[in-house]
Amino acid sequence: MKPHLLYVEDDESLGFVTKDNLEMQGYEITHCTDGKSALDAAKQGNFDLCILDVMLPEMDGFAVAEEIRRFNTDIPIIFLTAKSLKEDKIKGLRLGGDDYITKPFSIEELILKVEIFLRRRNLSGGALKPTVFRFGCYEFDYKNLGLTCNGATETLTQREADLLKYFLDNPNQVVKRSDILEKLWGEDDYFMGRSLDVFISRLRKYLRHDESLKVENIHGVGFRFNM
Repeated sequence: MKPHLLYVEDDESLGFVTKDNLEMQGYEITHCTDGKSALDAAKQGNFDLCILDVMLPEMDGFAVAEEIRRFNTDIPIIFLTAKSLKEDKIKGLRLGGDDYITKPFSIEELILKVEIFLRRRNLSGGALKPTVFRFGCYEFDYKNLGLTCNGATETLTQREADLLKYFLDNPNQVVKRSDILEKLWGEDDYFMGRSLDVFISRLRKYLRHDESLKVENIHGVGFRFNM
């Protein structure tokens, strides 16, 4: 499969040329022209790397990166900035950026940085899978089964943690009941389905402290975790 990159640039000419060159290198590109649409795409898509211009309408690149880091701590983020001030570069790195390129830049430099970050992820066994997730008011430590909100921590069972992680790996997407059952329970039958409903109810109870989060029933199909 082609590596999938999220590329955010509001300059129409530069965006077209850069997207075209990246696609010629074999990458799949989702190109957004403002920060809000970029954040929406990041929440819904499965990307291998983000390239964010800093100066964007709606939300600037720094704000987009900060929000992305709330639900994905591992995806590489490269900033494109017209500013060469040391303070701006440090700010970007502190907000979760991995590297930056100062405009005007060469396509060769950008492609080289993309290749380096993707190679690092592959050497680590492919795309790194986060074990700590931040969403809404919550921090979820999958490895240690802890779900924390406003200083209070619930300890989940392994099955509850597995189900929550499955939803976080597929945010804002419809997931089929059968896929969940086969992935987490190993088979899809009536009794396992009833067990899944119990675990869904438990998750809703755990997540009740943030009204922006919702496990939605999709009748006859499955569920969607809206965040």
